[in-house]
Amino acid sequence: MLIITSFSNQAEKTFSLTVNVEKLRNSEGIVQFVLYNKEGSIPDENFKKCYKIVKANIVNGSSTITFHGIPSGKYAVNILHDENNNGIIDKGFILPKEGIGFSNFQTIGMTNKPTFSKASFNLNSAMNIKINIIYM
Repeated sequence: MLIITSFSNQAEKTFSLTVNVEKLRNSEGIVQFVLYNKEGSIPDENFKKCYKIVKANIVNGSSTITFHGIPSGKYAVNILHDENNNGIIDKGFILPKEGIGFSNFQTIGMTNKPTFSKASFNLNSAMNIKINIIYM
């Protein structure tokens, strides 16, 4: 008796996510695009809980990147206009000195703090999103 077993080696379907930010206050530094995929990962001031980070140049007050090969799921995006290119969120007394933004957020404040659940969206096809930059 001969038993033949066939295993399907079907690769998990992946998608691209293009993120755009406009109206940066200057062309100094870079824009850091940070992708998150877990509940509780935001806030993440030191970018230790993220899924991926990509840095991009600024052209005419805008910056765009594409994350490739992203499995379907729930994601959130954070951006930082890192004007001095040091990889951290520079702050004044409490508030950031540099521009920040999150998916699904038009404003950020004491009563509107970003969390993964508020900033997240479902990715199940190629997607383009625009994030508003917020300077405090």
